[in-house]
Amino acid sequence: MVFFSESFGIKSLQTPAKRLLELLFDYSMENRPILFHVFSNGGVMLYRYILEALHTQQPFKSLRVVGTIFDSAPGRRNLRGGLRALETVLMSTNVLLKYLLLFSFAATAVVLRIVLYPLTRLVHETHYDALLRAPSRWPELYLYSHADAIIQASDVEQMSEARQRLGLSVKAVDFSDSAHVSHLRAYPAAYTNLCRTFLSDCVQGSPR
Repeated sequence: MVFFSESFGIKSLQTPAKRLLELLFDYSMENRPILFHVFSNGGVMLYRYILEALHTQQPFKSLRVVGTIFDSAPGRRNLRGGLRALETVLMSTNVLLKYLLLFSFAATAVVLRIVLYPLTRLVHETHYDALLRAPSRWPELYLYSHADAIIQASDVEQMSEARQRLGLSVKAVDFSDSAHVSHLRAYPAAYTNLCRTFLSDCVQGSPR
């Protein structure tokens, strides 16, 4: 879903996003403060549809979201980063199948994202652009690194700055040398403290 259907405009993650929100009601969490912790662009793709449901569908509109943490995300369309991410996912896959999938992904991406981009952008807004204009106004924390080989630090910085200009409470922390979604592993104390402080501030600052 993440590497093929979603990357090329098929909204396959809409259903899992709705099911995830429905679980909050199944576990009687609908009246408690909710914080999203979003990892990489795969998490961003799912989060995009969660946001849409939160702002357009009942009973999700009543959920009390207090903040969002982005870990190694979001990033713009990046063929090199996408290939690296897919290669990581396929690490234990048969070598022939792995390279067949990598080639298929690269070839399709070149056609749809470069050759046909003037047409595809009219019918499918990128997940990055959707987040830029997202209607959510709760605080956001961005945890990223300039050493990330999959998500460019400049993409995260541009997003955090754009959201801040909209009046949101935004904080961005650059871990400098930790790898993609490895900031907790590299800096467990600092990462944990940032998340705990952010959660505490969000809950205390949200309406009861």
